[in-house]
Amino acid sequence: MAWNEPGSGNKQRDPWRDNSGGSGGPSPDFDALLARARDLLKRLFGGGNGGFVVALIGAAIAWCAWDSVVRVNASDTGVVLRFGQFSRLMTPGINLKFPRPIETVVPVGIGKTLQTNDQVRMLTKDENIVQVDFNVQYKIADAQLYLFGLRDPDVTLGQAAESAVRTVIGSSDMDTILSGQRTELMVQAKQLLQATLDQYKAGLVISEMNFQNVRPPQEVKDAFDAANSALQDKSRLEEEAKAYASQVVPEARGDAAGTRAEAEGFKAERIARAEGDAQRFNLVEQQYRAAPDVTRKRLYLETMEQVVANTPKVIDLSSGKNILNLPGSTDARVPVATVITPDSGKGVR
Repeated sequence: MAWNEPGSGNKQRDPWRDNSGGSGGPSPDFDALLARARDLLKRLFGGGNGGFVVALIGAAIAWCAWDSVVRVNASDTGVVLRFGQFSRLMTPGINLKFPRPIETVVPVGIGKTLQTNDQVRMLTKDENIVQVDFNVQYKIADAQLYLFGLRDPDVTLGQAAESAVRTVIGSSDMDTILSGQRTELMVQAKQLLQATLDQYKAGLVISEMNFQNVRPPQEVKDAFDAANSALQDKSRLEEEAKAYASQVVPEARGDAAGTRAEAEGFKAERIARAEGDAQRFNLVEQQYRAAPDVTRKRLYLETMEQVVANTPKVIDLSSGKNILNLPGSTDARVPVATVITPDSGKGVR
């Protein structure tokens, strides 16, 4: 609506006033309200800069309201410092605090995994030079100790990790370091590093510690390769010797078992024969006691039968009275039996 509306005597209309002339009465005069507010500020602050002071107070109130609200990420923990001194911890989410400079919040990544890498060169227990590349993964377990326990906990962790690696590697042989026992060495180094950090109150916890590469330095690599090749040849020869032993030893044991069994059989045979001869002698002794002459003659005849059974010679004790029919031998190498008489002493073929 225009201020100077035609009609009604060209009466001017004020947009800040209700000129409708209705029964509701006039509306509040905003200019008058602002004037009274300025007068009040002048009385309070004693000058004419009430608008600036109001703006300044409003800005201060807005700043305090904005700086009193802090949002902490899900993977962080807020450490509240009141005038630089530790006050409390904030959980993830929206938190309230006093505005700065009264309280400040330092976010610490509790849930984050941090890592450090390094390379060291050292002597082993058997005085060999080895170069070790290691990696350490760790997390912040205590935010307060992490900020105030040490001056620089990350640098301290790197130095403590190097010390732990030197301690473990320096007390081990080269063969142990390069063999499958490397895992045990990593576990020992991790435990030693964690014990050191706990002693320092660093607020850190070690999650993993790995020896990424263990090798001799480049200056001695050729000599180390030659020594390693000799060790491999030694292992190969030992395995071949073990294989040969596993083949020969069972055969030798089998032969020994066969010889032992044969000896046991021969032993049993000789014992049985000796026992049989002893029993036979006892029986002959009984017969000899009963009839000495007969037994003596029988023994003589049996003995002569055994003696001359395989000889081609025949002795004649009958003074040539007996005529013997001696067939010739079928074997050309065996001579024909010869009869010897007591009188002539000559053999008759």
